[in-house]
Amino acid sequence: MYTEESVIDTINARDTGHIEIRTSNRVLKDGVVISTTYHRHVCAPDCDMTHEDPRVAAIAAAAWTPEVIAAYEEAQAAAAAAERQNQGN
Repeated sequence: MYTEESVIDTINARDTGHIEIRTSNRVLKDGVVISTTYHRHVCAPDCDMTHEDPRVAAIAAAAWTPEVIAAYEEAQAAAAAAERQNQGN
């Protein structure tokens, strides 16, 4: 019998405030994995965590301190300013 399962198998919190999530999509035959594909996505400190796995949301709640959020927002503002400057050249 074939079955499929999706499991979040990796959650990494980066020093930039980003949280990297990898989901393993597995096909099993009689309980034995015969195929695996991966899906990855990243959540930044300004992401809506409403639809994320509770484990991811818990890590975000712990990792996204006011200092981390402020540093992220500052980095985003600096990147936007640099992009505007590059577009003007």
